[in-house]
Amino acid sequence: MKYLPNFFAKGSLTKIFFCFPDPHFKKKNWPRRIVSERLLTEYCYLLQPDTGRLYCITDVKDLHDWHVSKCDNHPLLEELTPKEMEDDPCVHLMKTETEEGKKVKREGKF
Repeated sequence: MKYLPNFFAKGSLTKIFFCFPDPHFKKKNWPRRIVSERLLTEYCYLLQPDTGRLYCITDVKDLHDWHVSKCDNHPLLEELTPKEMEDDPCVHLMKTETEEGKKVKREGKF
C-alpha cells in the first residue's frame, strides 16, 4: 500500500472498496490491517475532497469495530447517515453481489 499514491493522482478517486479483507486476528499482525491511521490518510489523499467515499465490509465483528473506530477518529472522514447508506447502491451491492457477501447472506450473518 505504500506505493498506492504513485499510481493515482491526489483527489482522483471517487470510491475505494475493501470487501472482506483479511482480519489479521493476532495482535502482532494488526499493523497489516488494510485500515489504519496511516493508511486512512493515504486513502483520503487519493479520494476526491468532500465527495470521495471509502467502503468497508466484513463479516468479522471485531474487524468491523476496528474499522469504525479508526474511521471515526480520523479528522478527514465522516460516517454516512443511515439514509445515505440506504440510498447508496454500492452499499447494497457489496452485501449482495460479492462472492463473500453471498456466502455471508446464505449463512445468515447479516
